[in-house]
Amino acid sequence: MQASEQAAILESIIPIAKDAGDLILEVYKRDFEVRGKDDASPVTEADEKAEALILAGLRKLQRQFPVVAEEAHAAGKTPEIDDCFWLVDPLDGTKEFINRNGEFTVNIALIEHGKPLLGVVLAPALGQLYAGSRDNGAFVEDATGRQLIEARGVPISGLDVLVSRSHGDPNALERVLAGRQINSMVGAGSSLKICLIAAGKADAYPRLGRTMEWDTAAGDAVLRAAGGQIQTLDGRVLAYGKPGYENPDFVASGADAFFALT
Repeated sequence: MQASEQAAILESIIPIAKDAGDLILEVYKRDFEVRGKDDASPVTEADEKAEALILAGLRKLQRQFPVVAEEAHAAGKTPEIDDCFWLVDPLDGTKEFINRNGEFTVNIALIEHGKPLLGVVLAPALGQLYAGSRDNGAFVEDATGRQLIEARGVPISGLDVLVSRSHGDPNALERVLAGRQINSMVGAGSSLKICLIAAGKADAYPRLGRTMEWDTAAGDAVLRAAGGQIQTLDGRVLAYGKPGYENPDFVASGADAFFALT
């Protein structure tokens, strides 16, 4: 897909993400019920309504691709995919949403040949939107407008590492980071961690635990567009369209912070 078409598709999904974000904030501002799914993860009406809105929006686009979406997949409704398909997480960081700390996102990504081609990550409660495509770079949009972003090289002071607020094994994390100079370790929620690396505000995010492809794809698209990448612990670049859509353990990192672990 050419750069111009990537840019056009990216611009067409930004308003879809924003509309989903507005709907999520309507639920966020009032009381809502929290239910458990079969995998014991929480779900709310915000997840379900936002996904329905996103799916309807994607069906209206000129270019049509199969859509793999979190809640539909949980309900057993997963389409056959081909070389290009959408990955949608309507509300990444449901626990952050429930805890009302603002660190939840809307994630929409287009995958091409197993790689994120473009993606949007919207943090509606924070008023921040991250977006990027393979051939056009990455940007952040907030109340001040748009600004290009780029992953940074590792500072002399050492790595600024992001860790999950909701998951994590301290011993496993220590093993992954062994031998590396660490400047700071900060907790953050949802795919915002990947976007902060893309924006040059942190260097690495080790994720040692279960994630699904829709959790990472949009942030991965932004990160790759900004010059970073996500690698599995044996040094392979994270791929998409895997059976079951489940990710192995990985490390997201910036321009110079690559982890090739064996």
